[in-house]
Amino acid sequence: MAERARWWSRLGGVRLRSALAAACVVAVAVVVAGLIFVATARSTLTDNVDAAAALRADEAAVALQAGEDPLEEVRPDPNDQALIQILDPSGAVIAASPELAAVPPITAQRPAPGQRRFEERTIPVSDDDPFRILSQGVATSGGDRIVVVAQSRRPINESIELVTRSLLVGMPLLVLVVGLATFVFVGRSLRPVESIRRRVATITGRDLHARVPVPAARDEVAALAETMNGMLDRLESAADAQRRFVADASHELRSPLATIQVGLDLLLAADSAHRTQLQRMRGEAERLGRLVGDLLLLARVDEHGLTLRRADVDLDDIAYRERDRLIAQHPHLAVHARIDPVRIGADAHQLERAVRNIVDNAARHARSRITIVVRAARGSAYLLVGDDGPGVPPAQRQRIFDRFVRLDDARTRGDGGSGLGLPIAREIVTAHGGDITVTGEVPGLDHGGGAVLQIRLPLPAAEADHTR
Repeated sequence: MAERARWWSRLGGVRLRSALAAACVVAVAVVVAGLIFVATARSTLTDNVDAAAALRADEAAVALQAGEDPLEEVRPDPNDQALIQILDPSGAVIAASPELAAVPPITAQRPAPGQRRFEERTIPVSDDDPFRILSQGVATSGGDRIVVVAQSRRPINESIELVTRSLLVGMPLLVLVVGLATFVFVGRSLRPVESIRRRVATITGRDLHARVPVPAARDEVAALAETMNGMLDRLESAADAQRRFVADASHELRSPLATIQVGLDLLLAADSAHRTQLQRMRGEAERLGRLVGDLLLLARVDEHGLTLRRADVDLDDIAYRERDRLIAQHPHLAVHARIDPVRIGADAHQLERAVRNIVDNAARHARSRITIVVRAARGSAYLLVGDDGPGVPPAQRQRIFDRFVRLDDARTRGDGGSGLGLPIAREIVTAHGGDITVTGEVPGLDHGGGAVLQIRLPLPAAEADHTR
């Protein structure tokens, strides 16, 4: 049962499934109705043939009782193919239609006077066409007689065959029309749902103020839209409260942290006995200060977006500064750089922050080497930072840009990561109209087999023309 349900759910969308369901229901109903109609028509036509045969038998009986020639009195319509035999009680043919003159009795029935018996069979002159045969007993002054009337079933069979052919042609057309009509009608009914789906698909965490359209019709779809809008109201309120909390907490923490850092600096200058512990505390205070600053930046981005002060920026200069910083801070790492001169329009401070975040991420995970590449191609500027660390599994390559996400090998405080560096880098790059991705390899880049973080930024129109 569950397997059939899964198969049905995979069969197209609601429109197609509804159309198929309606077509199947109509097909079954039409088949049943067709069978009933054919059976009823056959029964009705057979009753009509029997009634015609009974009428002719009665006419022949009246003629026999009056001493007249029944064949003269009963002149059947040539189109109904009725044949008559008059038998005595022993079964001998006394009189018969010309077609049956040389034919033995066509029935073995011997009803008593006043009785009638029907049967269906072929007769020697019927060419395998079935006949309805009525045998009726008649009492005459010359003795009992049996009137036999044979009425051809060919008109019945031809009529039923015509009806059946018509149904076989008309039923598929009816099912097709019903299926198409259902498909169109359901599609029109689902237009508001599709409009709601498209609108919801565009709503992100930054525009929770958006709402889905509510159809004018007060139906289930309108109720769904109102429910969705109510949910968005609650999400917006919760997100606003969260942003306010993060922003307020970050603001409130900055002053105490600054005071702690100043106090630690004074203690470091005056106390040499506890210098190691004070330096460790000073480092943790700086780390906490950076975390608070990152939280405050993200809160501002969520609330108002990132404000950029664009100017001409040499991306290669930023890369060189980061290379030199890496060499100074991480002397155990070999830093390889292939940096081409590339100028873009960007906010130098924010872009340098994004580059620093991905470089610091590479430094935390690299074993022995880091590779930095800057180049322009296909109308875009590219900055790639690769390391020879453990890499990022494909299933985790989107998660690392989520806030406070650190993979299993980077969850210790000793690594120094807060889980905000890459999300901030993505916000900055996205605000510049670019994108940031992570992969395991880049053609032509020998980085040692770890992760490669790539920033792509649009080039100014004049620069882009030279790179196509």
